[in-house]
Amino acid sequence: MKKKENLLFFTFLNFLIATIVAGCARMGSPDGGWYDDTPPRVIGSTPDDQGVNVTARKVTINFNEYIKLDDAQSKVIISPPQLEQADIKAAGRKIVVDLKDSLKENTTYTIDFSDAISDNNEGNPMGNYAFSFSTGDHIDTLQVSGYCLNAENLEPIKGILVGLYDNFEDSLFHTQPMMRISRTNGSGRFTIKGVAPGSYRCFALKDADGDFVFGQKSEIIAFNHDSVKPSWKPDVRQDTVWMDSLHIADILQVGYTHFLPDDVTLLCFQEPQTDRYLVKTERKDIDRLGLFFSYGNDTLPRLRGLNFDETDAFVLEASQKNDTLTYWLADTTLVNQDTLAVELTYLMTDTLGNLVEKVDTAEFVVKKSYEKRMKEKQKEYEEWFKTQEKKKKHDEPYDSVMPIDYLNIKWSIQGQISPNQRCFFDVAEPLAQCDTAAFRLVSVIDSVETPVPFRLEQVSIRRYEVAADFQQDISYVLTVDSAAMQSIYGIPTKKMEQKFKVRNEEEFGYLSVEVSGVPPTDSVIVQLLDTQDKVVRESLTDASGVAEFLYVKPSKYYLRAFVDRNGNGQWDTGVYDEDLQPEPVYYHREQIECKAKWEVNRQWNLTATPLYKQKPMAITKQKPDKEKQLRNRNIERARSLGIEYLGK
Repeated sequence: MKKKENLLFFTFLNFLIATIVAGCARMGSPDGGWYDDTPPRVIGSTPDDQGVNVTARKVTINFNEYIKLDDAQSKVIISPPQLEQADIKAAGRKIVVDLKDSLKENTTYTIDFSDAISDNNEGNPMGNYAFSFSTGDHIDTLQVSGYCLNAENLEPIKGILVGLYDNFEDSLFHTQPMMRISRTNGSGRFTIKGVAPGSYRCFALKDADGDFVFGQKSEIIAFNHDSVKPSWKPDVRQDTVWMDSLHIADILQVGYTHFLPDDVTLLCFQEPQTDRYLVKTERKDIDRLGLFFSYGNDTLPRLRGLNFDETDAFVLEASQKNDTLTYWLADTTLVNQDTLAVELTYLMTDTLGNLVEKVDTAEFVVKKSYEKRMKEKQKEYEEWFKTQEKKKKHDEPYDSVMPIDYLNIKWSIQGQISPNQRCFFDVAEPLAQCDTAAFRLVSVIDSVETPVPFRLEQVSIRRYEVAADFQQDISYVLTVDSAAMQSIYGIPTKKMEQKFKVRNEEEFGYLSVEVSGVPPTDSVIVQLLDTQDKVVRESLTDASGVAEFLYVKPSKYYLRAFVDRNGNGQWDTGVYDEDLQPEPVYYHREQIECKAKWEVNRQWNLTATPLYKQKPMAITKQKPDKEKQLRNRNIERARSLGIEYLGK
């Protein structure tokens, strides 16, 4: 009997201890106990939330615990937008919002705090909290929601303003602030609250100057002509109640008010920065001058030397868009001249948006003077000479003549190459001469060398291509005699030998993509992407809508496509005043694995999936906002104690 009583006593004692330990899950502890994972709660406000006939411009919101407000100026959005910035402060257990603009009559005001509010101790975010009141006798409660995406790559855009106009005149975006606004979160999602019944147009704006209108071409914008009519309907959703991170306690059917539309998709872009001006001039290297423009033009600048004769003084290297111009100094006397004064005559955009001629003077000064460079060369020679003298005294091999510098060459091929890979080489300086007879290309089969016909073609001022009919499974040797090429400064190339082999097509995969969902007359370019969302290859669809990729290296890929409306082979942005949207871009949702000897075929309806659901999360760089999950920390602590955490 006594043993039975002892057993009952110890059973009760164990139960009591377990109860005390479990009870600690509701308390904070500085020595490794449970964390408070409950967000703050509103217990009152002045005026009342959803209050009507409000005349005061000061709002005070009271909470049940000490709170903090994170980055209020960027996270808190007030609708209608306030031209004079409101004063928003958090102190203790309250937040005070002091509106500076005059209140409009019969207007619903919404103060959207987003996720800016959290408790002071553990930083538990309150979630998307908004406070509203009306200066009239009713509250507008409708909402418009959707997504803002980068038009070029469908990346969610965080922190951009989204707003509504009830007037459909295009000029309003330039002249009047949006009526009601919101700001996107880390998923690019926005919700504009406090909207009255009616028809609206939706715009997005990365506002650079705080006036809530599109006034600078550098601002990122989005627009469309689809009108939105906010509405609502009763709906039901499933809410999952978790016992812990692995176990579901219950799945509840919860009724809620479903506001529509909730899938407005705005494609954001920046207009071409066509205003042309001289950004900077530089002489980063002694042998070249650099001019950098904000935008290119077919009419190149005219240069006149002020302290030298500019006749035949330059070899021009221009970027593809003529916005970066490099003037190589063709005369070594100019290279050795520390300062070159130049008069520049070029086209620039005036205040009316017209291209006009402008004349500037610029001084191009080297960082290291000629005298200092010569001293360094002399020191280099003396050190080399001492080294050779030491070798000579010790009967070691030595050089009687200081080695010359050779022109650097960078090849695009080495080792094994794919059957469609092209053979390029880049020279460090523009060439004065290139002797094609000094080039020799041979195939090597069973140690037998056979000459192979080829063409040496100049692609740009410093790039050349060796073009030939390369065959699979064949090794090649390309040899170049010494001094075959010489730069404009008389620097020769050394003897070179490039060995490479063309791989067999069976080492690669094949991919064909048949696109649909757009008019068959559209020119679609399909791009093969790596796992970093970078373009590896691209292919234009044929008349049947098929894009082919030959000799695909075995790997995992993603697909992007865009409609090339103007046929220039590249994606183009939009222009608001011309009512021109960016060229449409689409992503294939699934990853594609290409293997050697495999043939992969995909049918892709570009428009079957909404744009905001298309881009795979694996290659999406803008991830959803991460809130502090103290509940998960409590679960881990419960596991370490061997007990079950039921949460709150």
